[in-house]
Parts: sequence; C-alpha cells; structure tokens
Amino acid sequence: MSTYAGLDIGSRSIELVVRGGGETIASRRLATTYDPASRLRELFADGAPQRLAVTGYGRELARELFPQALTLTEIKAHAMGAAQLFPEARTLLDIGGQDTKAVALLPGGKVGRFEMNDRCAAGTGKFLEMTATVFGIPVEEFGRLALTGSPDAPVIGSMCTVFAETEATTLMARGTPPADIALGLHRAIVARTAAMLARVGLAAPLVFVGGVARNPCVVRLLSETLDAPPLVPDAPEMTGALGAALWLETRTP
Repeated sequence: MSTYAGLDIGSRSIELVVRGGGETIASRRLATTYDPASRLRELFADGAPQRLAVTGYGRELARELFPQALTLTEIKAHAMGAAQLFPEARTLLDIGGQDTKAVALLPGGKVGRFEMNDRCAAGTGKFLEMTATVFGIPVEEFGRLALTGSPDAPVIGSMCTVFAETEATTLMARGTPPADIALGLHRAIVARTAAMLARVGLAAPLVFVGGVARNPCVVRLLSETLDAPPLVPDAPEMTGALGAALWLETRTP
C-alpha cells in the first residue's frame, strides 16, 4: 500500500498525518520548541518517508533536511484539509500560534479569496498566551475564565499584544474582575476576526481550525457574532497536515 505523509511545521507545534488506502492511518503531534530541526529528526528517527509534503512556516527547513519533500502553502493545505473533513464548508478560519487566516472555500477545497494577518501576533494563539500570563494562568484555562465574565465586561481598545497587556494590567489595578478583562480581550479578538471573514465574503458553513479553535470562549463568541456555530474538527490543529497529505495523494501517481 502506498502511503502519503503530510507535515505541518508551525510556530508552536509540528503535526504529521499519514494516509494510505484512502484513509488516515497514523498521526502525531509534538511541540516545535526552540530547535525544530532536532524535533524533525526525532519525528523521523527511522528515516523520512519518500512521499512527503510539508506546509507551515518551517517548510523550507524541512526541505533542507529531507530533499525529497514537496512543499505547499498553508492556505492551500488547510483548505484541502477542511474540505475533506467538512465537504459542505464554504469559509475557513484558521487561528494558529502566529497568524490568522480567513479563506473563502470553493468546491473541492479550492481557494477563493483569502486574507492573512501575519505581521503581528494580534488575535493569535501567541496573543492569548501572552495576555494569559497577566493573570498567571495557563493559556488552556484562559477561555474558560473568559466564559465566566459578565455581559458588561470592559472594551479592550488595543489589539497590539504589548498595549493590550498594559490595558489589562491597568484594569486589574482598578479592581476589574479578571474574568471580565479576559472576556473583553476575547471579544476584541472575535471582532477583529469577524471583520477579516467579512472581507473575504463570509458564507456558511464556517470551519474553524488551528489551536485557538480549542478555546471555548472564542468558539462561543464566534457563534454569537455570526449567528451560527462554526464547525470545529476533533483535532483542529491537524488540518494543515491532513491537507498536505491529501494534496500529495492527489498529485502522485
């Protein structure tokens, strides 16, 4: 049986999906850390597969380590992965560690109009991680804290990570409950995201992928803002790697 491996090297994690016989037969996820090259060698300790497609910000590094690897953009990889999981999807939202992507999906996982915020960490997983440190809690718990905020939570005016952190610290000094500040930060993220989606021509259903898709407050606020719950895969971080494997599978004899 021929196998096809898709690898997504992100700023926070590395995902691997292997397909064979028209289905996913293996997957693995590990932290990128400060030394992604060592992590890739660890991942392929027994040798990298001959049929390997790589996406993500570290795809050129993978090509240096594994000359047989082919590369594709994150936009294309996530679009193909999302279409495989949800063929009815018409819009894709990917919020990862360092960037946000909004994509209008065409039939078959083809890409229509898209927009990408990759110039700063505003509204990304890194933004959430850094602002969560203001409260001294793990980022995994930040969304649950925000869900307990009151409806009249303060408006956070800045989406710059540094200024938002300063604003949150000032509000805490004034006695604003942490849950309310957290909710205000999440609302700012979703407002920015909704504007991106509108610019690419939002159409339902919307698929939400990337690590931030595990944040329950972002998912709830998106549902309220867009008047429809987004479709979230069981493993939203794996969509890019899945799409890379599918792309390789469709173009390899």
